[in-house]
Amino acid sequence: TPPAKRQRTDASITRSDVWYKDGSVVLQADATQFRVHWGVLAQHSSFFRDMEGLPQPPGQDNVDGCLVVELAGDSAVDVQQVLKTLYNPSILFNNEKAIPFPIIASIVRLGRKYDFEDLLRAAVERLTFENPSSLEHYDALRVKDKVVPPRILDYSGLCFDVITLARENHLSSILPCAYYRVITSYDRATLFDGIPRRDGTSATLLPIDQRRCVLGRERLLKAQFEVGNTAGWFQLQEIASLDVACTNVANCNKLRATNLRKHLLAQELIALRIVETKGWTGLCAACKEDAALSMNRGRRKVWEELPGFFDLPSWAELKNDEL
Repeated sequence: TPPAKRQRTDASITRSDVWYKDGSVVLQADATQFRVHWGVLAQHSSFFRDMEGLPQPPGQDNVDGCLVVELAGDSAVDVQQVLKTLYNPSILFNNEKAIPFPIIASIVRLGRKYDFEDLLRAAVERLTFENPSSLEHYDALRVKDKVVPPRILDYSGLCFDVITLARENHLSSILPCAYYRVITSYDRATLFDGIPRRDGTSATLLPIDQRRCVLGRERLLKAQFEVGNTAGWFQLQEIASLDVACTNVANCNKLRATNLRKHLLAQELIALRIVETKGWTGLCAACKEDAALSMNRGRRKVWEELPGFFDLPSWAELKNDEL
């Protein structure tokens, strides 16, 4: 249970703009106070609902007759973000509108600690929408010629911040997709140097996440060309030995070898790339169909094994660890 401490005697304490004159309790984080209503807190949090019913000892600190509850270890910024959301929850629950990541982060950090169950679930849903645990949802975000509105406002460094938030708050099912997005978007130097944000700070990954990304990329680059995985179809083998009604064996074998060399030299990560056959030229119709089927089966297999490439448990175990 999160501790509630007595108010410090400190002349530097300031009053937040979250200050309702008819509020019935004062929350204090760092040196900032917030006057709010027990009823609003109790409606959204079992922690505060239980606290409201506890008898208060004599001599308890108060402001204008309101009990002061000090929130130990919480930042004033996080508390303010959560309180503003409590008084205007449509900000969070309207999925048609993207919201700033700091709001999501504050709700995740305090939502679990103080059991803001509905707020926490809504915040996590926004994170999992962008970083899903199913291939179908992952593909739905990448449909060609279709714009899928984001649920979190994008900025330089967002993907790094999402990883840090998810790992520190046990939202493990978000990590495989988040790691994959990072290693397909940034080079190794950026993983170690960080990404500058607009405010002059940098979004950085901790060593454990850097390690997972670097090793995961190396493993996926190798695995994607193994037979049975996404690009395994391009492995050098005679088409005549396959159960395919190829109409031009020599030509199709040559194209397979050429594509394999091209992808190997490019060191391009295509393990989860959506298969598009329209641009394929030279392959006969039978081989084109066989390649598409093989690659789709392969990328599904890679997806099912994706957490393991980053030293994480299976999808099923990660899902159980979420909330």
